[in-house]
This record gives sequence, structure tokens and C-alpha cells, in this order.
Amino acid sequence: MFIDTHLHLVARDRISYPWLKDVPPLDQDWTYDAYEVTAKRIGIHRVLHMEVDCAPDCIETENTFIAELMARPASLVCGAISSARPEADGFEAFLNDLDPKVVKGIRRVLHVMPDALSQSDVFRANVQRIGKKGLPFDICVLQRQLDLAIELADACPNTVFVLDHCGVPDIAGGGYNDWAKSISHLAERPNVNAKVSGISAYAKPDWTLETLRPYVEHIIENFGWKRVVWGSDSPVCTLNSSLDQWMAATQALIADASETERNAFARENAKRIWSI
Repeated sequence: MFIDTHLHLVARDRISYPWLKDVPPLDQDWTYDAYEVTAKRIGIHRVLHMEVDCAPDCIETENTFIAELMARPASLVCGAISSARPEADGFEAFLNDLDPKVVKGIRRVLHVMPDALSQSDVFRANVQRIGKKGLPFDICVLQRQLDLAIELADACPNTVFVLDHCGVPDIAGGGYNDWAKSISHLAERPNVNAKVSGISAYAKPDWTLETLRPYVEHIIENFGWKRVVWGSDSPVCTLNSSLDQWMAATQALIADASETERNAFARENAKRIWSI
């Protein structure tokens, strides 16, 4: 049984997502009810909702939305990874106002922002505050920005980080060597974990299991089984696969691991990292 550490739900009647207009295949409502049907069929038994880069004034609404889903009888949702703006004035007050029963982690999407954002003193001081709160910080960067992730992890050694989507490798473009080198350097930081989440989205449409294998195996080899977690990245994964296809690929890729290793990857590491 898996914990999905990276589910996006879209509720356009309540929350504004400015970026969705630029990605027509995703510009629709993505409901918990529809996700739950597939999740229960493929062995997902708990879920962390990942913020969807909503408009800043909708962050509180998005967290309330997830709290409501958590309150449903037999809900799979066990927490939210909240959007945040660590570069903004008033961040400390924002952090203190979060409901710890709902918010289990923080993310600021960095790949759509200037590279200098994560290098500022204010940003780094606030990411350190996130760590002091006992909350992990998800790093969402492109392959070319992995050095920024290394710098941030070094600047905030007491904050736990989770690298999203294996660092968004350019699988379709064949950029394996540069990616692999950066991943090896990042994995040397003991405060960084890696999330194997929906990387089929970064391959060509005709991807196969062997297309993805070098990337998943390199992540696990470098981070080890105690620092890797799984995520669906639904619905983004549907750009190049279905949710059940991504799960089937994952199961095949870890088939040779021991039961202890598979359990760590599927759920035990997530329980520890996000205190769920």
C-alpha cells in the first residue's frame, strides 16, 4: 500500500490558478471523488495534497478545502503541503497561523520564478523558520536549477527538504548525464530526500519502462531507500500516462527490491518525513 505524497486537486469554483490557462489539458476541475476511485483500485491508502500554485490570496482557501476533505468519513487525505511565499513580508505570521493538524509541509514553486529568489537572505531565513517549525520544504526546480537546490539545502542545514519529481529530468531531451551528476551532488546533503513522482510527464509520449528506469535507479542509488518517497503528481502525470499506468511502472521498477525497501519507499519514509 502506498502513500501518495503529491496529489493536486483543482476546484476552480473556489480557487484561482492563474497558470492553468497556459496548459489546456489540465485546465479543468480535478476532483477528489474521481481520484479516489482509481487510488483505491491501485493500492493508494493515504494521500498528501500538494498545493497547486494558486493565486496568493487563495492559499488559505486551498488549505481550508483540504481540511474539509480530511474531515470526510474514511477520507484518504491525511494532510496538505501548503503553498507559501517565503520571500514575502509577514511570512513568519503566516507560518504561525497554519493549522498543524492540516498542514504537514510547505512548498514554493521555484521553476517559474527568477533564480535569485531562493538565493535571497529573506527567503533562506524563512525556509530556516520552516525547519524550526518541524515542517519539510518541497523543492520544485527544473533540471537546470539543481545547483540552486544544493545551495538552498546548504544554507538551511536544519530544514528537511524533499526534491520533487526527481529534479524534473529532461528525459525527452536526453539530458541524463548532467542531471545525474547534479543529483549525485545534491544527495550528499543528508537533509534532502527525493520524491519519485510522475516523471513519465517529462518523457516522450512513446516512453517505456526502460525509458524511466535509469532515472529512478539513479535516484534510489544515490539517496538510498530511506530517503525516497513516491508521488503520483496527478493530474500532471496524465499529460503522458494515466495514474494507474504510472503506478504500474513504479511497481515494476521496484520489483527486485526487498520488502523492507519497498515499504520504506511506498509509505514508511513519508510517515516519518511529514509526521503523518
